[in-house]
Amino acid sequence: MQCVRRALAVTLLLVGPGCGGARGGSVPVGATPASDGPLPRGAEARSLRGELLFRPDLPAEVLTVYQARYEEARVALEAAPEDVEALIWMGRRTAYLGRYREAIDIYSRAIELHPDDPRLYRHRGHRYITVREMDRAIADFMRAAELTEGLRDEVEPDGLPNARGIPTSTLQFNIWYHLGLAYYLSGDFERAAGAYARCAEVSRHDDSKVATAYWRTMTLRRLGREQEAGQVMASVDDGMDVIESGGYLDLVMLQRGERSPEELLGPGGADATLASTTAGYGVGAWYLIRGDTATARHIFERVVSGSSQWAAFGYAAAEAELARLGAP
Repeated sequence: MQCVRRALAVTLLLVGPGCGGARGGSVPVGATPASDGPLPRGAEARSLRGELLFRPDLPAEVLTVYQARYEEARVALEAAPEDVEALIWMGRRTAYLGRYREAIDIYSRAIELHPDDPRLYRHRGHRYITVREMDRAIADFMRAAELTEGLRDEVEPDGLPNARGIPTSTLQFNIWYHLGLAYYLSGDFERAAGAYARCAEVSRHDDSKVATAYWRTMTLRRLGREQEAGQVMASVDDGMDVIESGGYLDLVMLQRGERSPEELLGPGGADATLASTTAGYGVGAWYLIRGDTATARHIFERVVSGSSQWAAFGYAAAEAELARLGAP
């Protein structure tokens, strides 16, 4: 009976009510970029505002490491061209080099060979988010959710291990987490709330719990569901054993009134680093929820000025907010 209820919940997320009312003057953003024309050479995507996004330049020391790992994955795939693990790692290592379209093609070929492996849809869906194709991302995550229904969850190995070398997420966590993000970026906060509620059920490590709590809080507050948001925020505290999600923890504390915007942005403001992109979007959204659209817009513009970070979730979210806000 529980599996039946779960399957029904998946179906409702797919065909349930449309985009909910969004606070802060938001309206739904289109699920795909503004222009569908062919991309010029070197471009990987169009932003949610229709601007071309080009493959980011990686620092030389980072590129050296990523290229070496890519070569390892390429050799492994040549030795076993139909092996699903080799295909997954080839896709992941390709994406880390900023070759997102190529990674999507690798996962698509893998799906032809292994159509019932949920990991392939989870990873391809992630990269569809990166290239701002939210409809395709949502379809992939829904398929992955169907394929994992009723199955035991599994730890997902990190492509870029953290300082302790401890994986902090699972397959089902990543499916629901990224599905929630795809809905959130599309402005469908009702469905995002449902996805994050499911994500909370499969969040095991403190890092996963904090990351889920952050996006879930943001979603609920955008819907005006303040009591539920308060309950989610109350589930997070400074004593949690966080390895990777310290930025999200600070942002939840900001929503609780236990951090200030100045503390989170620091003297550099929303500069072009992953940490500051995450903080920048979260602080901008805090102002937006409080009705200070002008300050929110200024911070979002600062975030998207750091084009090297366009693959980051905070960058995509700032982009989506600016698209919803329209011209000043």
